[in-house]
Amino acid sequence: MTDSPHNVPLESQVGGHPGVLTSEDGSLLIKPALPREVAFYQSVAADPAFAPLRPFVPRFYGTLRLEGKVDESAAPPAQGAPLPVVPVGAEQEKESLVLENLSHSFARPNILDVKLGTVLYDDEAPPEKRARMEKTARETTSLETGVRLTGFQVYDLASGRAVNTPKTYGKSITAADLPDGVARFFPIAPDSVSAPAVASAAEGAQPTQGTGLPADLLAPILESLREDVAEIRAALAQTETRIVGGSLLIVYEADWERARMGLQWLEDGGDLEDDDDNDDADEEEEEGKTRPGPPYIVKLIDFAHTKLVPGEGPDEGVLKGVDTVLGLLDRRLEQVKIAAGTKKIAA
Repeated sequence: MTDSPHNVPLESQVGGHPGVLTSEDGSLLIKPALPREVAFYQSVAADPAFAPLRPFVPRFYGTLRLEGKVDESAAPPAQGAPLPVVPVGAEQEKESLVLENLSHSFARPNILDVKLGTVLYDDEAPPEKRARMEKTARETTSLETGVRLTGFQVYDLASGRAVNTPKTYGKSITAADLPDGVARFFPIAPDSVSAPAVASAAEGAQPTQGTGLPADLLAPILESLREDVAEIRAALAQTETRIVGGSLLIVYEADWERARMGLQWLEDGGDLEDDDDNDDADEEEEEGKTRPGPPYIVKLIDFAHTKLVPGEGPDEGVLKGVDTVLGLLDRRLEQVKIAAGTKKIAA
C-alpha cells in the first residue's frame, strides 16, 4: 500500500509509528502491523481469554498485504488492458490491519493518546533496548504513574484547525504536570465563565486559544467518559495479559453543536458499543442532515507487544496507569463542575 488517491496518510495521528493510512472516505485505518498484533486482533473475537476486552478495542475488518504496485515508468496500457504491475520487496509485503477509524464520526475530534504501563519493553527485547526503555520509564512519567501523554490535538475553534501537542511534551513533563496536561486536553471555553472564575476553578490552567467546550457540556462528557474508563479498568483486571506499548485513546467532539447532539443521543439511550453505521446514514447525509452519535469514544489501542500470560494475573503496570487516568479525570471533572456552577451563579 502506498500513498494513493484511495489510501491517504492519517492527518489526525497523535501517537504511534508513522505510516498509518486511511481509506478514501476516512472510515477505515490501514496500519502496518507486526505478526503479534495481527494475531491479537484475529484472536480477540474468538478466544474466551480476551472476552472482557472485546468491547474496548477498535473494530477489526481483516488484513491487507501489498503484493505489487503499478509500474509508473511503463507506457500507458491499451484501453481495457491491465495496468503493469511490479513486485515489491519483502519489507513492503508486511501485513496491514484494517481497523475502524475512531475519529471518523467526529466533526472536530480532540484526540489524546495515553501510553499505559510501567514496563516499556517485552521479553524478546535485547539487553540494550531493555536498558534504554528502563531509562525512558524512569525519566518520564511512565514508571511513577503508569502513563505518558504520548501526544494530543485540540481544535482551535477560532481558526477551525487542530493544534497538535507532540510527543516531546509528554516526555518532558513530570508527574506533577499531568493534571495540567489533562486540563490542556479538556479546556473550558474561555467565554463560558468569567476569567477570574476559570482561574480559581482550574488552578490557572486556562486555554490560551479559542478552544474548549462550555463547562456545562464538558462536565457530563467527562462523567460518562470516566465511567467507561472504569469499565476498561475492570476488564483489564479480569484479563491475564501483558500489554507493552499499548495506549488508551480518547476522542471527543470539539464542535459545540455536535457535542450537544451527542449528549442528547446518550440521554436518549444511545449505546457507544452498538453505534455501527446503518443504512440510513448515507440518506441523511444526502439530505443535509447530521446523524447523531456519541460525543466521545475511548478505546484501548496498539497491541504489537501484547500476549496472554495464563496464571500470571493482570498487568499491574497497565492497571496502575488506568488508575492514574481515573484520578486525573476525577480532578478535571471537579474543576469543570466548579466552573459550571460559577457560570450558573453569574447568570
